[in-house]
Amino acid sequence: MNKHAKILALTIMMTAFFSAPSQAAEDAALLKDMTSVIALLGLPCGQVVSAIKQGDNDHIATCKDGNRYRVFVNAEGRVVAQKQ
Repeated sequence: MNKHAKILALTIMMTAFFSAPSQAAEDAALLKDMTSVIALLGLPCGQVVSAIKQGDNDHIATCKDGNRYRVFVNAEGRVVAQKQ
């Protein structure tokens, strides 16, 4: 393997290594934020265990108790959670 191929392989491995933890931290923060939003709106949930991004400020949140909500910002700029 020549020197350039080794450097390229090392660069790819390091990029994958360092990008995965930051993505996981963002995911954990998003789940915590979704849990807080749903609780503040007075809806049953407990804890959000997954969130799928639908668009900017638009997610489908799945709760530990099985409830699913679409959490988004409406035209008036308010955060809304609609049961799915």
